[in-house]
Amino acid sequence: MRYARYLASISLLVTGCAANGEDAPSTTASPAAQKASMSLSDLSLTQLDGTPLATEAIAGKTVLFVNVASRCGYTRQYEGLQALYEQRKDDDFVIVGVPCNQFGGQEPGSAEEIATFCRTTYGVEFPMLAKQEVNGAGRSPLYNWLVNSPAGGGADIGWNFEKFVVSPSGEVVGRFGSSTTPSSAELAAAIDAAG
Repeated sequence: MRYARYLASISLLVTGCAANGEDAPSTTASPAAQKASMSLSDLSLTQLDGTPLATEAIAGKTVLFVNVASRCGYTRQYEGLQALYEQRKDDDFVIVGVPCNQFGGQEPGSAEEIATFCRTTYGVEFPMLAKQEVNGAGRSPLYNWLVNSPAGGGADIGWNFEKFVVSPSGEVVGRFGSSTTPSSAELAAAIDAAG
């Protein structure tokens, strides 16, 4: 009942403005909706070494974005991520690691330290982006786009090693929590369905 009165008052306000020769109030998409309407190809991605990530590295491929950290209880997922990358890299699939230091300061290293750790400890060969924020006012454009997509659901990243699956057409089609391992059937199904 209260909601019906609210709708009626809004309707009256809008029609009242129009009847008085005033323009009806305009609406614009929220900043979150505007960011979600972007596509992956609209984003400029910088690699850990400071160079741009080449468009051909991700264009037309299924992409798994993962916010990563070197000192986290989930860090051993690097091993599974590298195995998944090796298994699928010839099938138009790529993993993109995104270092983030927002969760317990678990990625404090420099770009060189992160690259060395990943390469020497886990043999990481998939692309790694420059360290960035995934939550809050400093959230990167990439994570604004991922989080605010329909599949992203708008909720903040909960911890390191959350995963987003992006289809070859550039649509975010899946989001998985930190505890979803790279070898999980659920993640494999989403990757298969995306491609």
